[in-house]
Amino acid sequence: MHLLIGLGNPEKKHRFNRHNIGFLIVDKIAQEFQFPPFRNRFKGLISENFVDGSNIKLLKPSTYMNNSGESIIQAIRFFKLVPSQIFVFYDDLDLSPGKCRIQLGGGTGGHNGLRNIEKHIGPDYWRVRIGIGHPGRKELVLAHVLNDFSEQEKNGWVETMLDSMTEHLNLLIKGDTNSLMSKIASTIHLSNEASNVFKD
Repeated sequence: MHLLIGLGNPEKKHRFNRHNIGFLIVDKIAQEFQFPPFRNRFKGLISENFVDGSNIKLLKPSTYMNNSGESIIQAIRFFKLVPSQIFVFYDDLDLSPGKCRIQLGGGTGGHNGLRNIEKHIGPDYWRVRIGIGHPGRKELVLAHVLNDFSEQEKNGWVETMLDSMTEHLNLLIKGDTNSLMSKIASTIHLSNEASNVFKD
């Protein structure tokens, strides 16, 4: 059993914010693998299905980003999971757009959602970091993460990353995180090359 969690803010106006990349990934997985409609539970929205024979639960906390742990701890207790069965998808300012890094445990990197999760369940869960890039100056960070992806981003690296993540989700489930990171990096690279050729 695996619990895949997307971080984000629940209001409709936040749907395509850079801060909501975790929600977008979970929604894409639900769509591609025909999960049943999300239902309200654990202070969030949850759906369950089997993917390649594995019992997968998708969770989108409805607590707002900074209180994500309140939802996650409820789900963990109910399903009797350990942190190593949990994958958290979230945005990372320190990675270039579309870059993916996956690791078990680690720090919070200043991410308020992770700080709250660690407060409730500790640090030993899987982190799936998706780069959204840094705006360059600290005072621009809040606007950067709470603004929508541009149309170019949505139709470019965001769509490519979502497609690649779902296409190779079996690698995440099997624990082959290095191969998954390589697949996503290769796909993003090819997509960027194609875009540059088209511009020329």
